[in-house]
Amino acid sequence: MGAVGGSVIHLLKGLHNSPNGARISGGMQAVRSNAPRIGGSFAVWGTVFSITSCAAVSVRQKEDPWNSVVAGAATHGFLHLRMGLGVAGRRAVYGGCLLALIEGGALMLNRVFDANKNPPPRPRPAHDPSLATAATPCPPRPAVSPADVASSSGGGSWFGGLFGKEEEKASSGSGGRSEVLESFEVPSPPVPSSSEYK
Repeated sequence: MGAVGGSVIHLLKGLHNSPNGARISGGMQAVRSNAPRIGGSFAVWGTVFSITSCAAVSVRQKEDPWNSVVAGAATHGFLHLRMGLGVAGRRAVYGGCLLALIEGGALMLNRVFDANKNPPPRPRPAHDPSLATAATPCPPRPAVSPADVASSSGGGSWFGGLFGKEEEKASSGSGGRSEVLESFEVPSPPVPSSSEYK
């Protein structure tokens, strides 16, 4: 990444800073002299960052964004240690803040994308009439007697008109069965009116 990005940037700088007639050769010379240095810097930074990040995971026994923040601070401090402890300390604070901003931005983007994938349910307005009916309990279902079931079974199906008469004949022929069914009749409770729901 450092070598390719550095090549593009220094090629453009060389093309811009070179005199007319030597722009291409000046751009190529800038790439040859600067791109390896930037690629090497990226490689060293990535290596030290990976080592310190893995060490932070091993010490803390936890995989979270704080490992990257600690690794960024340690990497910046270690790479500037040759300039003195004061400079290394300041660069460590700078590196930690930079990685904290990067990790915070990544967390915010993840939350935004998760919220877009699974939006929370929208609350219904207070004047919604379906809220009142949802809050009230459902009325008890009226008890259905076996005699009602037996009498409505013939005409309730699609073929009730064709086979209903035969069932009525069969049920009228067995008097004992109809007497038993009539003995189980239970009065159904009254159906509540709409004013009781309010």
